[in-house]
Amino acid sequence: MSGKSFWQSGHRPTLIMAFLYFDVAFMVWNMLGPLAPIIARELGLSDAEKGFMVAVPTLAGAVLRLVNGFLVDRIGQKITGAIGQLVVIAGLLAAWHFGVGSLNGLIAVGVVLGFAGASFAVALPLASRWYPPEHQGKAMGIAGMGNSGTVLAALFAPLLAGLFGWNAVFGLAVIPLALVFALYMMLVKDSPDQPPARSMGVYLRDYCAMLGESDAWWFILFYGVTFGGFVGLSGSLPIFYTTELGLTPVHAGYATAACVFAGSLVRPIGGACADRIGGIRTLSLVYAVAAALLVAICFAPHHFAALFPLFFAVMAALGIGNGAVFQLVPQRFRHQIGIMTGLVGFGGGVGGFYLASSLGLAKQWTGSPSAGFLVFAALALVALAGLTSVKKRWRTTWGAAIQGVRI
Repeated sequence: MSGKSFWQSGHRPTLIMAFLYFDVAFMVWNMLGPLAPIIARELGLSDAEKGFMVAVPTLAGAVLRLVNGFLVDRIGQKITGAIGQLVVIAGLLAAWHFGVGSLNGLIAVGVVLGFAGASFAVALPLASRWYPPEHQGKAMGIAGMGNSGTVLAALFAPLLAGLFGWNAVFGLAVIPLALVFALYMMLVKDSPDQPPARSMGVYLRDYCAMLGESDAWWFILFYGVTFGGFVGLSGSLPIFYTTELGLTPVHAGYATAACVFAGSLVRPIGGACADRIGGIRTLSLVYAVAAALLVAICFAPHHFAALFPLFFAVMAALGIGNGAVFQLVPQRFRHQIGIMTGLVGFGGGVGGFYLASSLGLAKQWTGSPSAGFLVFAALALVALAGLTSVKKRWRTTWGAAIQGVRI
C-alpha cells in the first residue's frame, strides 16, 4: 500500500480531465438515441432500423477500443485521446456542413461517433496508471463517471433539434468538444508508470495471449452485461418512451436523462463499495438485482409511473456494476491494463449493441420489446453464475497476493 490519501496519490488535473474528456465523448457517442424518435419520423425508419441506428455507434466504439488499447500502450494515452477527439470533431463538422438525409448517412455518422465511444480505452488507463491498487476503485469510478455525458445528450439533443433541426445538433455538439479538447491538451499528463512500447506484432501476440486467459473472457462477459446494459438502455429508452408510452421526444429525453444520471452518479459508489466489501460481492448483488428488475419491466403495467422507477433502478444497479468491474480489472491485469481496457470495453460495447438492436428487432417481430429485456436478464444470471464459479479461485490466487485490497 502507498500510505497516501486518495488525492495525494495521483495526478488530480489528469483525473479531472479524464472525466471531462470521457463526459463529452459519451455525450456525442449517445447522441443518436435521443434524436432517434425525431429522425425516424422524418426519414420513415422501421423499428428494426431505429434500433440498428442507435446501436451502430456502440459497435463501432467497441471495435475501435481494441485499436485504442494498442495506441495507449504504443504512443501514450494523451496523444491517443487527442487523435480520437480530432476525428470526432472533424466528422461532426462534416455531417453538419453536408447534411445527413438517409439511413446510410446515419450509419456513417454512427461510425464516426464510435471514435468517441473508444475514449473509454483512453480515459480509464489515463486515470488508472496514476493510482495505486488501494485507490483503483475510486479513481476508475471518478473517470468512468464520464458516462454521465449521456445525460447531456438526452437533455439537450431533442431540445436543440426542435429549435434548429436535428442536423444542426451535430454542429452544435462541436462547441463543447472543442473547449474540452483545449483543456485536455493543456492539463493532461501521462503517468510515468507506463509499459514499454511494443510493435504491432508484439501487441497482437499479447492480445492473443490475453485471449488465452480465461479470466479475460470472464471480465468481457461481466462488463458486457453491466456496461452493455447501461449503454444499450441509454440509447433505447428514448425510443421506448416515445413508441411504447407515448411521450414526446423532449419528455422522453428528460426521463432518459434521469435514468442515465442514476447509472452515472453511482459508478464511483460502485468502485468505493468494491474497495470496501470486495468487487466480487458487489457484482454478485448487481447481477441478481439487475436480472430481477429486467424481468419486472417485462411484466409491469404499461404506464410511465410503473416503468420509470424500474428503469431508474436497473440503470443504478448497472452503474454500480460498472464501477465494481473496474475495481477488479486493474488488480488482476495491472501491467496489461491497456489491452484489458480495450478487450473489456469491447465486450461492453458488444453488449450494448446487442441490447439496443435486439429491442428493435423484438418490437418489429413480436410487437413488444419484452423479449429483448428477458434475454438480457438471462445474460445477467449467466454472469452471476460465472462469477460464483470463479470467486474462490480468484480469492485464493491473485486476490490473495494483493495486500490491503478486498476483491
